[in-house]
Amino acid sequence: MDGYGLPEEFLRRMESQLGDEYPAFLECYDRPAYRGARLNTLKCSEGTLRDSVPFELTPSPFSDTGFYADYEGGFGRLPAHHAGMFYAQEPSASSAVTALDPRPGERILDLCAAPGGKATQIAGAMEGRGLLWANEPVRGRAGALLSNLERLGVMNAVVSCAYPERLCPALEGFFDRVLVDAPCSGEGMFRKDPGAIGEWSPEDVTACAKRQLAILDQAAGTVREGGVLVYSTCTFSYEENEGTVKGFLSAHPEFTAEKIPHEFGRGDLDGGHARRVYPMDGGEGHFVARFRRVGENICRAGEHRDMLKGALLSQGRELLSELFTGDFSEAPLIRAGDRLLLVPEGLPELYGLPVLRAGAELCEVHGGRRASMERLEPSHGIFMCQRAENCRQRLDLPIDGPEILAYLRGEELDFGGSGYTAVCVNGVVTGFGKASNGRLKNRYPKGLRNLC
Repeated sequence: MDGYGLPEEFLRRMESQLGDEYPAFLECYDRPAYRGARLNTLKCSEGTLRDSVPFELTPSPFSDTGFYADYEGGFGRLPAHHAGMFYAQEPSASSAVTALDPRPGERILDLCAAPGGKATQIAGAMEGRGLLWANEPVRGRAGALLSNLERLGVMNAVVSCAYPERLCPALEGFFDRVLVDAPCSGEGMFRKDPGAIGEWSPEDVTACAKRQLAILDQAAGTVREGGVLVYSTCTFSYEENEGTVKGFLSAHPEFTAEKIPHEFGRGDLDGGHARRVYPMDGGEGHFVARFRRVGENICRAGEHRDMLKGALLSQGRELLSELFTGDFSEAPLIRAGDRLLLVPEGLPELYGLPVLRAGAELCEVHGGRRASMERLEPSHGIFMCQRAENCRQRLDLPIDGPEILAYLRGEELDFGGSGYTAVCVNGVVTGFGKASNGRLKNRYPKGLRNLC
């Protein structure tokens, strides 16, 4: 280890890679890591976000919705964070989705999605239209993915927990765009997470490169003809970046490397189409490559067959109409245990796949064995994916008042209405409660509340 606490072998590799820029690279370790906040356009405008946070937002070069945010406090305690107005994210991490260039109405797969920064960025670009499949192979990380998708109001996502070799064959040829933000040696996170330094080794770099190529091999099969595949890492090593790109293209002639139509960072070490980001470029460290599938690939995924029907379907649609404005007469619903889910159109067959949630959770089903005896209790998730103006009843709170802080602690509030009520801060839905007798009973989930 040197004076920066960095492995000597890592430093030798970086000196060889950077040449004359190596001293500038080292100087970056004398400065704090970059911090950022990415606007969530599903829930608010840039102006609303600026009016709702206690820090300045400086645009980053990596995304139209990404900002530098120099804030020493805890992002997670802020009412704007609870409301899903933004996602706290190191600025250059948004570069991969910028290269992916998601469009509304498409089918998109984020194969290694936790904790959800890139998945929620994709969802914002999709504007609630199309289908986003967010997969996380590690079960212990999938909970954060679920929580972030719900907090940011994503209603058109399927979340699964599967290794690529199980998931990808079932979704062959299904997606217009696929993102593989691959597990890596994490060299680009050394400034942000010193704990990653102790886990680094040359052997880990080699193992990561092998695993990344295996993941790309599986992901390739899910891309339709003419579709886009983006590969990204947060590491500097040649083996995991340009080396993996070479290996993938050699094994998959049905893909061609494609120029990324954005000028963030710098070009790759081979003079190809990929982009690199070093701390000197305004980000912690990323690599992004983009491929286009030019070979045929027939879609093997069928439509989901087990859609909700009958009396319970009618009850679910009636609940939606009771809570929100709009036409829900054709709203597609499915049942998962004791919950009803509002799912995106074009849902593929889910049977046999380890799906944790599809769409937005509408409600819990309580009561008797017959549908006529069942009672539907609305869920936090269905409120979080609604605009305030679409809620039939709402309580608007100021961002800097004591009421929103009380609500986020789980306390009751004074309110003269009756029935289920959206709780909004600066015009953005943050949760809901049930009003009666001049009080609003708090329904903010206990696990999300501020403790003090």
